[in-house]
Amino acid sequence: MTLLMIRPAHFGYNEQTAVNNAFQQPATENGEAIQQKAVQEFDTFVGLLRSHGIDVLVVQDTAYPHTPDSIFPNNWISFHQDGTVVLYPMFAENRRLERKQQVLDEIGNRFHVRHRVDYTGHETEGRFLEGTGSMVLDRVYKIAYACRSPRTDEALLLDFCGQMGYRPVMFDATDSRGMPIYHTNVMMCVADDYAVVNLESIAAVDRTVVVEALEGSGKAILPITSAQMDAFAGNMLQVENREGERYLIMSSRAYEALRPDQVERLVAFNPIIHAPLDTIERHGGGSARCMIAEVFLPVSSNGRLQ
Repeated sequence: MTLLMIRPAHFGYNEQTAVNNAFQQPATENGEAIQQKAVQEFDTFVGLLRSHGIDVLVVQDTAYPHTPDSIFPNNWISFHQDGTVVLYPMFAENRRLERKQQVLDEIGNRFHVRHRVDYTGHETEGRFLEGTGSMVLDRVYKIAYACRSPRTDEALLLDFCGQMGYRPVMFDATDSRGMPIYHTNVMMCVADDYAVVNLESIAAVDRTVVVEALEGSGKAILPITSAQMDAFAGNMLQVENREGERYLIMSSRAYEALRPDQVERLVAFNPIIHAPLDTIERHGGGSARCMIAEVFLPVSSNGRLQ
């Protein structure tokens, strides 16, 4: 597994995404200060991951076109073991500009891309499916979990599942203010043997379906609260390093929101890696998992990462 991460050139609060991302907070300092703090958090995070033997492919974003959310690549692209790359339709117009050729070139230089699936044309229809933000994929059991939102179109989810061989589990989920949760990956994380999920956010009529799908695929369920979700405790990702060792990645804010007994349960499955991402979380409305696009493509002969 390789992690694709985009080092931001102009990170900042995005008004276009704030209309349905309740996790974002408006800027209270100038843009240059926010950018500097975000880059520092990004570099610290990448260094921490690499220190644990995790492959990280960092691509420096370009200053033009201006893409304030480029640090969250998992929304516009996903990579699959059969060599397929999927491009997704994005809700915010300025996020569509994140699909930069230099990122695709970096991937093509290191991995074999055998097939491309492109859903971006649905943007003109006002239909969106924002990658592994909209969907939390169980890649072993081929289940795609997705909560309905303005950024997650049900018909597109079904198209993806039909084309990629996944079983859809779709449900309604709301935050503490009663608003639809904008991305599924802020309220649940599916790992190899367990799932971290905010069950109380899921509509009562859908909760049993989600639980049965998780338990049916052998997952132990670790519930979190809506207050913990607000601290990004659902925005986690299990990754594997070069030695086959697995880690659970999250932000320090998410880690600190967990109770000691929850940490104990998680550490029994795998070690935890956490890093401070306060600026990115506050102004971007996303956290550790959002910053990572997992690359499962076959590696080419010149695909060794430094």
